[in-house]
Amino acid sequence: MFDLISTYHTRLLDAFWVTIKLTLYSGFWALILGTIIAGMRVSPVPIARWLGTAYVTIFRNTPLTLIIVFCSLGLYTTLGIKLAGSGPTELVDNNFRFAILGLSIYTAAFVCESLRSGINTVPLGQAEAGRSLGFSFMQNMRLVVLPQAFRAVIAPLGSVFIALTKNSTIASAIGVGEAALLMAEMNENEAAALSIGAIFALGFVVLTLPTGLLFGWLARRLEVAR
Repeated sequence: MFDLISTYHTRLLDAFWVTIKLTLYSGFWALILGTIIAGMRVSPVPIARWLGTAYVTIFRNTPLTLIIVFCSLGLYTTLGIKLAGSGPTELVDNNFRFAILGLSIYTAAFVCESLRSGINTVPLGQAEAGRSLGFSFMQNMRLVVLPQAFRAVIAPLGSVFIALTKNSTIASAIGVGEAALLMAEMNENEAAALSIGAIFALGFVVLTLPTGLLFGWLARRLEVAR
């Protein structure tokens, strides 16, 4: 068993580093997209509300594996859409970026719903005060509502981010060399299957536990007094 781990030591670190990058990049874009969709969900414009609702309904109820495979096979292989330039690493780079795309648009639906619940906790008088000052809807959201909403949903957003870390394993479906793909390769040694599974489970605990503690601390520190 130790010989097997020693053999894969460098690749093990590289695989978890890919997992970390997938999580960070996808989390960044999911937060931006989710915030936009949340704004659409509470917009006074009916078509914007309808589009926001449709987005959340579709992507929350579509399997993540299907989304990522569609991004790779549908957009890249079939339609020829590329997110990376040509070169010897073209396939690897494109699959990595399409994995980020799939994870981002999927996770954005959950970010949106978490943030929308935070928007609903902001007292109506706060938004009315902004409108009385002549703020537009976008200004009101940016300056008054969203800062309070984010502070109210730090803990739920932490849960979404942890789920994203674990969901990153789906990227192995299109050949992205993250932890799950390496674990499948290492599990060809059936005698060490349980030990290998325990090692990767521990790796994800190491990644997600600090995240939960950090978001929990931030939630207590930045909690909005009502």
